[in-house]
Amino acid sequence: MSDKRWKIHKFGGSSLADADCFRRVAGIVRDLPGERLGVVVSAMGGMTDALIDLAVLAERVDDSYRVALGGIGERYTTTARTLLSGNALDEVLEAWGRDAADINDILEAVALVKSAPQRSRDVIAGYGEIWSARLLAAFLGQEAPGRGGTWLDAREIITVHQTELGPTMLWDESQSKFDAVVPGDFQGIAVVTGFIASDEQGLQTTLGRNGSDYSAAIMAALSDADELTIWTDVDGVMSADPRRVPEAQVIDRMTYNEAMELAYFGAKVIHPQTLGPVIERDIPVWIRNSHNPAYPGSRIAASANDIDNIKGITAIGGMALVNLEGSGMIGVPGTADRLFAGLKDAGVSVTLISQASSEHSICIAVPRDLASRARTVIRDAFAEELDSGQIQNVEVTDDQSIVAVVGDGMAGTPGVAARFFGTLGRAGINIRAIAQGSSERNISVVVDSHDATKALRAAHSGFYLSHKTISIGLIGPGTVGAALLRQLEKQGQRLADQFNLDLRVRAIARSQTMLLGERRVDLATWQDDFDESAIETDLEAFEAHVNPDHLPHAVIIDCTASQFVASKYAGWLSRGVHVITPNKKAFSGDYAYYKSLQAAADEGSSHYFYETTVGAALPVVSTLCDLIYTGDVVRSIRGIFSGTLAYLFNVYDGTTPFSEIVRTAKDNGFTEPDPRDDLSGMDVARKLTILGRELGLALQIGAFPVRSLVPEALQDCSIEEFLERLPDYDDDVDALYRQAVDANRQLRYVATLDADGSASVGLEAVDEDHPFCNINLTDNIVQFETERYSQNPLVVQGPGAGPEVTAGGAFADLLRLANYLSKGLGYV
Repeated sequence: MSDKRWKIHKFGGSSLADADCFRRVAGIVRDLPGERLGVVVSAMGGMTDALIDLAVLAERVDDSYRVALGGIGERYTTTARTLLSGNALDEVLEAWGRDAADINDILEAVALVKSAPQRSRDVIAGYGEIWSARLLAAFLGQEAPGRGGTWLDAREIITVHQTELGPTMLWDESQSKFDAVVPGDFQGIAVVTGFIASDEQGLQTTLGRNGSDYSAAIMAALSDADELTIWTDVDGVMSADPRRVPEAQVIDRMTYNEAMELAYFGAKVIHPQTLGPVIERDIPVWIRNSHNPAYPGSRIAASANDIDNIKGITAIGGMALVNLEGSGMIGVPGTADRLFAGLKDAGVSVTLISQASSEHSICIAVPRDLASRARTVIRDAFAEELDSGQIQNVEVTDDQSIVAVVGDGMAGTPGVAARFFGTLGRAGINIRAIAQGSSERNISVVVDSHDATKALRAAHSGFYLSHKTISIGLIGPGTVGAALLRQLEKQGQRLADQFNLDLRVRAIARSQTMLLGERRVDLATWQDDFDESAIETDLEAFEAHVNPDHLPHAVIIDCTASQFVASKYAGWLSRGVHVITPNKKAFSGDYAYYKSLQAAADEGSSHYFYETTVGAALPVVSTLCDLIYTGDVVRSIRGIFSGTLAYLFNVYDGTTPFSEIVRTAKDNGFTEPDPRDDLSGMDVARKLTILGRELGLALQIGAFPVRSLVPEALQDCSIEEFLERLPDYDDDVDALYRQAVDANRQLRYVATLDADGSASVGLEAVDEDHPFCNINLTDNIVQFETERYSQNPLVVQGPGAGPEVTAGGAFADLLRLANYLSKGLGYV
C-alpha cells in the first residue's frame, strides 16, 4: 500500500461520546500512517436522537425544545472547553452559536405550522456530524499541527437522488465536487462529516441510519483510497454474537460476499450498503476497535486467502413460517409467481424461501408482525384452490428464528451441510425449513426461537471449535486428582500448539465445595482460587457448567472412590457427557448397573474409559479388549493387582515381622490410610471382577473366594488398635513363609480367573522362577494365557499404583477420548 494514496477511517458516535473519547480518537488518528488521511465522523453518542427529539417537541408546540437545545449546547460546550483553548475554542463555540440560532429558527417554523417535514428533520439531525467534525478537526489542529485542522462538509461533495429504496448515489456529480473541493496535492488529516449529503437541488438530506459508514465508503471510492477502516467498539467481525455465543472469535479475513451475507442475517458490525462503493473499486475494508487499537481487526476484501469453510454463524429472530401446501400445486406453472406477486402488493418482505422438488409445498419465512397479513394475502390469492381442495391449507408457525452459516469455502466442499445438520441434531434441535442458494455460500435453517441460541452455540462449536475442544470437570482433587491437574497444566500448551487440542478444565469439585471457571479454571492457581471462590457442591450444576451448549464435548473425570459419584455415571453418559475414572465402584459393583452404562453411552453417543481401575497406567484393560476384539480366546488371567501387597511380600523375608513391615509401609504412604483396605483383598477382587466382565462373565464380588489378610478379630477396631494388635498374628504369616521357602517358593497375593468363570483371590506360594517372583517392589503384573499365547503367556508388568502413575493413566484415557472425537489427531 502506498502512503501517498488516501486512507479513510470512520469513527462512530460511541467513539465520540465525550472529551475523553475525542482524545482517544485523536490519539489513534495522530499515530496512523499515511500522508493523506480522511476521518469520517458520526455525531456524538446520542446526539442525533436528541436533535430529532427537538423536531418532535416543536411539532407538538412544546416549548421545552428550547431547554433541550440548551442542554445539547451545554454538553457540546463542555466537551469543547475541555479539549480546546484560545482561538480554536472561540471559533468552534461561535460556529455552534450560529448553528443553534439556525436550528431555533427551523424549530419555530415547525411549531408554527405544527408539522416537521422530512426535509426539516434532515437539516436538524445533520448538525450532529457537523459539530463532531468541526470539534475533532480543531483538536487535531491543536494536537498535530501541520497535519490536523481541516474539516470537510460532505454536503459540498456527496450528491444523491432520493428514491423509495433510499438514497442513490450520483457518482459523476459527486466525483466532480470532490475533485473541486479537495486539492489534488492535499496532505494531512481531513475530518469529514458522515451521514449528511445534498440532493440534486443542493438541498441537505441524509444517507439514513448507519449513514456514516456509507459516507466513509463513498469517500473511499471518490478518493480512490488504499483502504477503508471502520472503527467500532469490538475487535472485528465476530464469528457469532458474543452475547449469545461465549466462544465467538474475531474473523481475521473474509470476503465481501461473506460480509454481506453475515450482515443480511443479523451481524451488526457493518451494513451491506456500506460495501457497495468499495466492492466496485476493490478497496479492502478493516473493522477495528477504537478501544483496542493495537488489535489488527478483521479484513474484508475480494478474496480472503484462507481455507476456512465457515466464517460466521448468525441468526435473525422475530420470524414466522408461512406454509402453502397442496397437491394442486404440483406441475402447475405460475404458482410461485401468484404467491410472491400477492406478497409484494401487500408490502410483505420474504426473508427465506424453501420449496420441495415435488412442488407439493412452498414455505416462506416473513417477519412475525407481517405473518397474519401474509396468510390473508395468500388465502385470497388461492381462494379458489382452497375451496376446491387443490390446496389443503395455509399454515402459520409463529415465533421462529433463522440460523445461517456463511462461508465462501462451503462451495464444492462435501459434508458441510451434514456437519451443520448433525450438530443441530445432536443438540436436540428440530429444523423446520432449510434453504441454500446455488452459490453454496450460505445454508439457512428455521428453528423455534427458544432454540435459537442453543442452535447458534451448537453450530459454532461444530465449525469453529471442531472436535478438538473438550470441557473437563474433575471430581476429587486429592492425591490423584491434583497430580492430574498438574500434568494437564504442564502439557496443555504443548497439546494446543502441536495438535490444536484445547483441554479446558472448567470445574473442580470436592465432596462439599466446588470451583466453577467462567471460561476455564487457571490450573496454576486453582488451589488458591478454590479457597477464595468455591461454592457448595451441586453435581447437577456441576454437570450443567461442564456441558454447556457452546462447547462441543464434555467429560467428567472422577478421581474419587465414591459410590455416590459412581452412581451418576449412567445419567451423565445418557446426556452426552463422557466419563473417565480410576474409581472401580461402577464397574465392579451391581452387575445390572454395570450393564446399564453401555446402554446409557449408546443413548448419549458418549464414551467411558476406566483403564486406570485395574493397573493404573498399565494397559491391562485395553490389552484384554484388544485380544478379545481381534478374535483371540482368553483361557485364563492371573496377576498381582496390588502394588501394596506386592511390596509387602517382596520385602518380607522372615527377618522382620510382617506387622512391622505393614506399619512402615503405612508410614511411608505405600498403603491406604487404613491398611486393611489393602490387606482385605477387596481392591484386588474388584479389579478381577472388572476383567471378568470384560470377558463377558457376569462376575459378582461375593461369588468367588477372597482370602483376607486381616484377622477376623481386627476387622472392626480402630486403625491404631489394628496396628497395635497385628503383631499377635505375625506367627501365622511366618509359618506360611517358612512352608513356601522349604518348597523353593515365594508368597505372592494372586488373583486368578479362568474362562469358565471360576475365580479366586488370595495368598499363594509361587515357584521362584515364576514371573511373579521377579518384579520390582510395587509392580503389578498380569499374565494372559490365550489361544495365541498358550506356550508363552502374554505379560503386562510395571508400576500399578501411585498418584502420578494413576493420574498419567487417566490423562492417557483423556487423550484417547480426544482421539476418538477428533478422528485421529496423531498422538495415540
